[in-house]
Amino acid sequence: MRFRILGTLEVREYGNRVALASPRQQRALATLLLNPNSVVPVERMVDALWEDEPPATAVKQVRNCVSALRGRLGETGGSIVTDGPGYRLQTDADDLDSLRFRRHVVAARALAGQAKLVDAVEEIRAALALWRGPALDGLRTTTLAGRAAVLDEQRADAVELCAEWRLRLGETGEVVRELTEFCGEHPMRELSHLLLMRALANEGRYAEASTLFHGLRRRLADELGVDPNPDLRRLHEQILAEATPSVPAVAPTPDPEPRVDAPPEHHLFGRAVTELAEAVTWQWRAEAELRSLHRPQPIVLRWSAVARPGKPALRGDLDDITKTFAALPVRQLVVLGDPGSGKSVLALMLTLELLRTRAPGSPVPVLLSLASWDPRREHLDRWLAGRLADDHPALLNTREYGPGAPTRLVLGGHVVPVLDGLDEMPADLRVAALDALDQTMAVGRSLVLTCRSAEYEQVTRESGAVLSAATVVRLEPVARQEAITYLSAREGAGHDRWRPVADRLRRDPDAALARVLRTPLMVDLARIGYGRPSADPAELLAAEDAEALEGKLLDSFVPNAYAQVPQPPGRNPKTSPSGRYTAAQATRWLGFLARHLEQARSRDLAWWQLYRAVPAGTRSGLIGVVIALFFVVTGQLDDGPALAAIYGLSFGGAGYLTHRFGRAPEPLRTELRFAGAARKFASRFAIGAAVGVLLGLGWSLATGLVVFLALVFGLLFAVHVWLAKPVDASRVSSPRTILRNERTGAIALSASFLVSVGLFDGMAFAFTAQTRFLPVLGGRYDVALAIAGGLAGASFGFFMARGVAAVCYGLAGAIAGGQVFPAATDPVLPVVAGGCFGVGFGLAVLVTRAWGNYFVHHVWLAATGRLPWRLMRFLDDAHRRGVLRQAGGVYQFRHARVQERLAAVSHPERARR
Repeated sequence: MRFRILGTLEVREYGNRVALASPRQQRALATLLLNPNSVVPVERMVDALWEDEPPATAVKQVRNCVSALRGRLGETGGSIVTDGPGYRLQTDADDLDSLRFRRHVVAARALAGQAKLVDAVEEIRAALALWRGPALDGLRTTTLAGRAAVLDEQRADAVELCAEWRLRLGETGEVVRELTEFCGEHPMRELSHLLLMRALANEGRYAEASTLFHGLRRRLADELGVDPNPDLRRLHEQILAEATPSVPAVAPTPDPEPRVDAPPEHHLFGRAVTELAEAVTWQWRAEAELRSLHRPQPIVLRWSAVARPGKPALRGDLDDITKTFAALPVRQLVVLGDPGSGKSVLALMLTLELLRTRAPGSPVPVLLSLASWDPRREHLDRWLAGRLADDHPALLNTREYGPGAPTRLVLGGHVVPVLDGLDEMPADLRVAALDALDQTMAVGRSLVLTCRSAEYEQVTRESGAVLSAATVVRLEPVARQEAITYLSAREGAGHDRWRPVADRLRRDPDAALARVLRTPLMVDLARIGYGRPSADPAELLAAEDAEALEGKLLDSFVPNAYAQVPQPPGRNPKTSPSGRYTAAQATRWLGFLARHLEQARSRDLAWWQLYRAVPAGTRSGLIGVVIALFFVVTGQLDDGPALAAIYGLSFGGAGYLTHRFGRAPEPLRTELRFAGAARKFASRFAIGAAVGVLLGLGWSLATGLVVFLALVFGLLFAVHVWLAKPVDASRVSSPRTILRNERTGAIALSASFLVSVGLFDGMAFAFTAQTRFLPVLGGRYDVALAIAGGLAGASFGFFMARGVAAVCYGLAGAIAGGQVFPAATDPVLPVVAGGCFGVGFGLAVLVTRAWGNYFVHHVWLAATGRLPWRLMRFLDDAHRRGVLRQAGGVYQFRHARVQERLAAVSHPERARR
């Protein structure tokens, strides 16, 4: 009789499977088979048979179960013997697959030790052939799982041994195929990934090897908080060195924190190029899948080259554009088309195909929207480098990628800009933009540019600047038959709902319907609007005006996207839209956001710029009131209404003026990281401690309190070094990750100020020696304290928001700091006053950070009904529905025409501002 536990539990006799009567018998047998020829105490059998509390008769039931098991196994049942405190199953190695597996592995190791690798591989493959799945698959209880996991670990070790020996024999292809599947099943095993990376590198597949490494690094960091082992890191550096041997070295800038074991500079830079390619691939592949651009029957996008002297006559479709671009003598391509003709889709698909066919060390195509570029204020290369830094903030990490990696990527020709939407820039900037593009790209750098045909022709007429080396192609209208095929693609046999539309398109090619359905956008909107079986596409035939029909299709987009439909079971909430929003809510909120973008002349919906949707006076007033509130309470507790008014007006006014005339905060692309921060932590701690000592001495505090303040302020200054640049450039910023990281930094910063400044104020209120230096106004004001407070306030303002804030908070500090009031007599008052003072300063810090500024204004907009309370969740849901698209750290409406239409038809804002 043969027993099999390397997979599901099986018992076979003469080739036939022996059925066990109950799960309890299966568990009893599995317990004995996991300990062959060894005594298994009855207590362990009890634990294996009952997951929860065993019954009082458990021992008796175990005996009955073993007795029944013996009977089920027939003659072999006699091999289950009672031995002292338990039972033992006597079996030979040939009768139990786990014993045969171990025998094969031992033999394979012995052969490998004799340098007989071919025989060793054959032996260990025979061992692995015994496995049919995880040990005791489907039968694991808490007791059985531990021993079964040991067997699984032995199998994993055998797989890695086999792969290592086969790599020595040069069988890289087989190793890649087998380990690719194995690493997918065991995503945290470092040795398996190391062997697979080595095999991929041996085949010259450097990009895949690097991608594998970064995937493992992310999983280890997210789940265990550790880095890959040194062997893996060294192998990755070797792969990068082999993949990018010709990357030119750039004169290094002194690194503030040099590493003794740092790899050569060109290796760091080569890694930046490789990881950027991986990041862009993942970013746009996910976006393409979300937009369903790889549908089995997409709309065919055809293009033809615009006739220009010296340029070849070209023509093709989406599948040909990559080869055409690669074959151009100067790789500069301008893509023109009517609104909704598919320019952005072509740019995205071209980017992905260029990445797929990219050779190691070749430039990386990076798809960017031109809407955020102001050519009158920023050079093209500086803007490109800034966008790389925004979307891939880890590139700014000098320790990981060398100094100035984004700028060097751009200036070194390692980036192919794929610039989408010249027409989406404000009209008065297009001429300057094209002129800057013509000057910057005149040296033959690669470029892809998209624009509406009419806008491009107008800009070239006005500026005279033409990308003379570029090949210009124009997207052609959708052919009638292709539109019909796409619209009816999901219809089943015998259904002809779209037949009237098809007949009209064939019969009257100049009708309003035919003119509207010449662009992919309108064809897609038509299918979205009338895709449900209950909808009648024949309604489209009634339209006689093309503009009205386009408006109707645009207006139907959001309601159809938010139609309430039953969700299938097992829906993944991370990739599927939720049903929590109605079409009316979505239309109102999206309409407000569209108007906000139109007024800002932007296509980028960035959460940190949401404050612009609130009038300047209102938003500054909100900030001032929020800051003043707690300072008013502090002043009231310290010395009554007069001091409350002084505190509230000075600090509230400082907040108002700072946010009225100062520069709005941008998010800090950071993450919480402790490694390598010891030296910076110590130096920052020393500076903070010195500040605490000076404050304590200035307010005549006792020595012990001065020391305590020094410790607190030292920590205040030091903890911020843990907010460092990310270390993985293959991660792409998203609106959620930017908000999460910025929120972490903003809260940590404000909390540290809250604690330290609150402690200082409470101590000064309770324990000051009431020393007066330069009293004026009858002793109610001290000039020396005012100077100290003004300097402290100015330092605080400059640290948080530079010039304007330094002046405003300096004045506030001088006004409030010079006030003289009696020390506290009630021991509770200093605690409360210090807490309020700390909260006031914490809020002042918080609103000078992007997340705090966003939080205040989002609460205001949500309270007045213009936005949902969970805005990011709503935007993410709109992205999953295809209403929005994601471009790095910002959202954009699916198409500029959708944004323009929502802004135009939404009702005027009646909510109180």
